[in-house]
Amino acid sequence: MAQRRQPLSLLVAAGVQEKGRLATILTLAASRKIPIARVPRARLDGMSDNHQGVALEASGYPYSGLDDIFDLAAQRGEPLFVLALDLVQNPQNLGSLLRTAEAVGVHGVLIPLARAATVTPAVVNASARASEHLLVAQVNLAQAIARLKEAGAWVIGLEEGPQAQPLQQVRLDGPLTLVVGNEGEGLRSLVRQSCDVLASLPMRGRVESLNAAVAGSVVLYMALQARTLPPPPTHLPLRALEAGLPKGEGR
Repeated sequence: MAQRRQPLSLLVAAGVQEKGRLATILTLAASRKIPIARVPRARLDGMSDNHQGVALEASGYPYSGLDDIFDLAAQRGEPLFVLALDLVQNPQNLGSLLRTAEAVGVHGVLIPLARAATVTPAVVNASARASEHLLVAQVNLAQAIARLKEAGAWVIGLEEGPQAQPLQQVRLDGPLTLVVGNEGEGLRSLVRQSCDVLASLPMRGRVESLNAAVAGSVVLYMALQARTLPPPPTHLPLRALEAGLPKGEGR
């Protein structure tokens, strides 16, 4: 457990069989002196579609600050790696992006102060609880991007359009902030202008774009690869070259 929140009470659906995993949960809650309440199942239905008869009420999500993200990168001794989300509004998309961000090791995720999805129980569930292990900051995005630039980060906005460069031509190593826009309208004008470069994913099929969460996740993994793997050789190994020669013509 991340243990970043204070547990308030454990809600158990009335009439549920208290055995197996539920019995283990009840024992654990009792050992930690967490109050246990038997409630109508309808109350849990209103909280989640997949509660399995039990839910934990906890304190609100502990948002972080931009300085916390800078500190984490310094503690790890790594180039800054940040995901910024410009008015992503679908909780499923936010949860999916948080899950990928945690998996690739970003130092923090930035979301706007208003008009965007926040870390709700639905987002926690969609992120497979990755949100509990991430530093998520609510910020003025344009101002935060300016500070990230001052810290040396290269800011890349993910967007389709004639101004966007093919992503394979953009460097993703070093201090990096990836900006993903709104599901329908993309990046806002001020945020777009704040980016160092706009980049687009190559599209070979008939569809014109990818879901925001899918596109952002693809680029996050491409950035992870650029940050952790050695560059590919500029020339084929000698054995590979010789494989195409007639027998006896190699070295």
